[in-house]
Amino acid sequence: MYDLKIVGGTIVDGTGKERFSGDVAIKDGKIAAVGECPEGAAKTIDASGAVVTPGFTDIHTHYDGQISWDEELAPSSIHGVTTAVMGSCGVGFAPVRPKDHDRLIELMEGVEDIPGTALSEGISWGWESFPEYMEALDRMPHAIDFLCQVPHDALRVYVMGERAIAEEDATDEEIATMRRLLRDALEAGAVGFSTGRSDNHRSSKGEATPASEVVGKELAGVAEAFVGLKHGVLQAVSDFDILQGDERFDYEWGLLEEMFRAAGGRPMSVSTMQRDHSPNQWKWIFERAEKLAKAGGTVRCQVAPRAIGIMLGLNATFQPFMGFPSYKKIHDLPLAERVKRMRDPEFKAQLLKEKSEPLAGDGTAIPPLADYFLANLDMVAMRLFRLGEKPDYEPEVKDCFAAEAMRRDEPVLSVIYDALLEDEGKALLYFPLYNYTGMNLDVVHEMLTHPLAIPGLSDGGAHVGTICDASFPTFLLQHWGRDREKGRIPLEKLVKLQAYDTARFIGLEDRGAIAPGQRADLNVIDVDALALQRPVMQQDLPAGGQRLMQYAKGYAYTFVQGEVVAEGGKLTGARPGRLVRAGR
Repeated sequence: MYDLKIVGGTIVDGTGKERFSGDVAIKDGKIAAVGECPEGAAKTIDASGAVVTPGFTDIHTHYDGQISWDEELAPSSIHGVTTAVMGSCGVGFAPVRPKDHDRLIELMEGVEDIPGTALSEGISWGWESFPEYMEALDRMPHAIDFLCQVPHDALRVYVMGERAIAEEDATDEEIATMRRLLRDALEAGAVGFSTGRSDNHRSSKGEATPASEVVGKELAGVAEAFVGLKHGVLQAVSDFDILQGDERFDYEWGLLEEMFRAAGGRPMSVSTMQRDHSPNQWKWIFERAEKLAKAGGTVRCQVAPRAIGIMLGLNATFQPFMGFPSYKKIHDLPLAERVKRMRDPEFKAQLLKEKSEPLAGDGTAIPPLADYFLANLDMVAMRLFRLGEKPDYEPEVKDCFAAEAMRRDEPVLSVIYDALLEDEGKALLYFPLYNYTGMNLDVVHEMLTHPLAIPGLSDGGAHVGTICDASFPTFLLQHWGRDREKGRIPLEKLVKLQAYDTARFIGLEDRGAIAPGQRADLNVIDVDALALQRPVMQQDLPAGGQRLMQYAKGYAYTFVQGEVVAEGGKLTGARPGRLVRAGR
C-alpha cells in the first residue's frame, strides 16, 4: 500500500516533457509510481483541475542567519520552494571567531538589508568552523531542505582578521589556509563557494566588503579546493565596474574565469541583469558563458523573472521623505499617528517647502540610492509606480508618477506624498532598478529563454524592508506561463527551469522531477487561481524587527519528502526539511 496518492491531476514532471494526466504515488518519502498507480493508499488527495509539479529549488537565498532561529524559511516555503541554497554573494556567518560576530552581522545588515538587531538577538551562534555551522543548523528541523555555500567574506575575515579589508592582498600562506578551510567545508557537505565583487555592496558602516577587490591569485588559489571533488559549485556577483568601460569588464570576467578554471571546471553561476548604465552588459555575460560552454565548461547565468527593484513605503526601509526635517520629527511615531500628521494640509505644505538632508555616506546603513532618488526626481518619477493591491510588476509608462503629476498638473513630489498615505499608510510604491531599461520585461524574456539561463537572484531572507523577491517562482509561473500575452513561455519549460535545472545544476539528482525513485518534493497548484498578493509588513523578527512578507493564492499543497508542509498557501507546522550535504 502507498502512503499517499495524488489523483486526477495534470502532471508537469519537470523534465520538459509535455504535460499528461495521471496519478502520483508516494511511499517512504519517495515517488513510488507515476501515471497508473493501481495499489491502495493510506491517504488520497484529489488534484482534479490542478497541475502537479516537482518542488522548486531556489539557488540564491540569504537565510544564513534566519535559519538558526526560524524553522519555516518563509516566504520561500510558501512559494513552492522545497530546497533552498544559502550563502550567496560572499556573505554569511561561518567560519567565524567570537570576536568577529558583530563584523559579520554588519556585513549582512549592509549588503542584504537584514536588521542587525534581529541578527544579534536571533542568531544562536555556537559554532566556529563551517562544518560546525552546518552541524548546528542540522540539529534544528525545518519546513524545507537547505544547502550551504561557503561565503568568501566570512572566510577572509576568519583567516586574515583586521587585514581582511578590501584592497588588502592575502599572502600565499593565507590563501593556502582559506583553500584548506574551504576544502574541509566541501568535504563536510558544503555545496559550494560564493564571492561578491560589487561596489554596491557595503557593510552597515559603509565599508566595502572584504572580498570585493581581491585579485585573481586569491580567487584561483582558494578555488583550487575543488580539485579532485565530484561536487560543488561556484557563485559570483559582480557589477563589472560598469562605469569604467568595456576594458574593465574584460578584466573582471577574466578573474571569474580564472577562478572557474582553477576549480577544475566545477559549475559556476554569475548574477546577470540589465543595468541602465550599461544596458548591453548582460549580453556580454551570456556571450562569455557561451564561449566557456563551447569549450566544455558549465557556466550558467542567474537571471530574475522580473525587474529587480525596491518597494518604498512609510514602514519600509526607504521612502522619499525620510530626510526631510518635518518628517524626521515624526519618524518614531506609530504608523497611524504619522499618517494622521501627514494628512494635515499645513504639515504637507511645510514639508514640501523643505529640502531633504543627506542620508547616505560612510558610517550609515542608508544606501546612496536614497540621495540619488531626490536629486534625480524627475527621472526617477518616470519609473516609480503604485504596486497595487494586485501587484503589477510590469507597469506601463502611463501609470508612472511623472505621468500622473502631469495629468493632475501638480508637483510630482506632492503626488508621491499622497500615494504613500493610501491604505492608511500601508501602500507600497514600486521602483524597478534593473531589467527595466526599456520600461517592460522584454529583456527578461530574452534572458529566461536563453539556453544558459537559470532562475535565481530571489534573495530569500534578505532586503527584508525593501523587497520580497522570494516570490519569484510564483511570478515565473503566473506571469510568464499564464498572464503575459506577448512571449508567453510554456509551463513545462518554466517548471523545468525552476525545479529540474536548478536541482541538477547544484548537483542534486534525487529531486526536481516526478519519476519513480525521486524524492516526494511536490507542488499541487491551481494555475488558473495562481496570484501574488501585495506584500505586507510583519514585525516577527527577533528584537521586534520587521520584514515584508508576500503570500500567494493557488498553492493547494506543497510536499517535502512526502509530508504536507503547506496547504492552501499556509504552512502546516510539519518539519521534514533537513540540511542536504552535497556529495553525500
